[in-house]
Amino acid sequence: MVKPQLEVLNALDVAKTQWYHFTAIIIAGMGFFTDAYDLFCISLVTKLLGRIYYHVEGAEKPGTLPPNVAAAVNGVAFCGTLTGQLFFGWLGDKMGRKKVYGMTLMVMVLCSVASGLSFGKSPKGVMSTLCFFRFWLGFGIGGDYPLSATIMSEYANKKTRGAFIAAVFAMQGFGILAGGIFAIIIASAFNALFSAPSYETNPIASTIPQADYVWRIIVMVGALPAALTYYWRLKMPETARYTALVAKNAEQAASDMSKVLQVDIEAEGQKIQKINEDQSSQFGLFTKQFLRRHGLHLLGTTSTWFLLDIAFYSQNLFQKDIFSAVGWIPPAKTMNAIDEVFKIARAQTLIALFSTVPGYWFTVLFIDRIGRFAIQLMGFFFMTVFMFALAIPYDHWTHKENRIGFVVMYSLTFFFANFGPNATTFVVPAEIFPARLRSTCHGISAASGKLGAMVGAFGFLYLAQSQDKSKTDAGYPPGIGVKNSLLALGVVNFLGMLFTFLVPESKGKSLEEMSGENEENEGEAEMNHTPSSLNNNNRTLQDV
Repeated sequence: MVKPQLEVLNALDVAKTQWYHFTAIIIAGMGFFTDAYDLFCISLVTKLLGRIYYHVEGAEKPGTLPPNVAAAVNGVAFCGTLTGQLFFGWLGDKMGRKKVYGMTLMVMVLCSVASGLSFGKSPKGVMSTLCFFRFWLGFGIGGDYPLSATIMSEYANKKTRGAFIAAVFAMQGFGILAGGIFAIIIASAFNALFSAPSYETNPIASTIPQADYVWRIIVMVGALPAALTYYWRLKMPETARYTALVAKNAEQAASDMSKVLQVDIEAEGQKIQKINEDQSSQFGLFTKQFLRRHGLHLLGTTSTWFLLDIAFYSQNLFQKDIFSAVGWIPPAKTMNAIDEVFKIARAQTLIALFSTVPGYWFTVLFIDRIGRFAIQLMGFFFMTVFMFALAIPYDHWTHKENRIGFVVMYSLTFFFANFGPNATTFVVPAEIFPARLRSTCHGISAASGKLGAMVGAFGFLYLAQSQDKSKTDAGYPPGIGVKNSLLALGVVNFLGMLFTFLVPESKGKSLEEMSGENEENEGEAEMNHTPSSLNNNNRTLQDV
């Protein structure tokens, strides 16, 4: 038996697209713009860090970060992100989405600046302080995931909810793009201002002192977009679903949404009281009721996000090594330090511009038309196909005449990651769990993803240490390790495709319908919401 829906929630579900929807997308999306910039800008400067702090005088090759240091610099932010997702996800359900939302942004701003000011008397000291501040930067970024997704899902109408949540996440693509463009500008400026004859004739030994400013500026500028949106986050009202269903304050929920929607909404205190008296709908996270209703849902969202992020973050963080391995980026010893930053940034910007960003917005366009399940399954399928197509004939792609084909196919894996599971794994956990557990469950799902990112960041690095002597003698990163890594990522994507069948379709349904919060009888709720995912998803595919 279905409970009568609160008027304030029904008003949100059927509301026409209005200006407040776009305001919420921009406010929440700028957080993700910053998240992506801060997480991925480090891949633009890791080789520069090696040249500056680990160059041996008289060596024939540029300095490089030791494998353990490179792994720490690239991966420590993910450790912080995982912790922040769990902590702020839980806090968002306990204190409210709005109260916590500003905290995460301030942590991000302060730690972006602090990362660029990393100090030490030795290379080890500088890297240690950089890792310390990037951990706390990741902690703030982690909080943005469950809070932004939950806030957007609770503000949106059910007809276009998927597109609105995906649009918030799509700002990540612009953050990656902005990082590459800014690095190109900075590298070009420093090359023009500080280059010298010796800098060109002996690129290895003559890394200019000013190069130390390049990576610091690139890292610190990530604080700007976050700082600009701080005020607007504080002005956002608490979501009606938290206020009404968790805080049990019908009057405040009606008042807040009346202003947002510009309509009169009845408070309906008696309905809130009735919902509060129904103990069967008040189960917690660690209960049998949750396990019966949402256990497989949570397994589906955590497993698919974990597997996706192994592939997605290893691809993003180490694409410079892959492009070097196939010769798209020249050997390091043929470039000075600033030139190397420029060429890495240019390669990553082209990938972002022609595959990453379009992939995000294809999801925004189609997610409420063909559904979450179809997009996620399709994305994992094509990522699997392209990874194996790159890995199995890998030696073919390393020939000079085939490099463009390699880059194109590699770019398509980014496109289908974003027009696929990278977006849907963010959207679905914000739609299928009860309001009182929504932020927590999204945080758990996202943290599982960051665990996958850590596996990708550390695992890919060490897989790529396998030596191909002919290439390393010529100044290239090891090639056989890249092949093994691509094969492993293909298997990971195939597993993601299989686990997608545990995730239910939420297209066109209200949040309360998906979570079971509007069901009167617990047994009936279990019947309707226990994830017989294969049946739900098969119907979705037939509709497509």
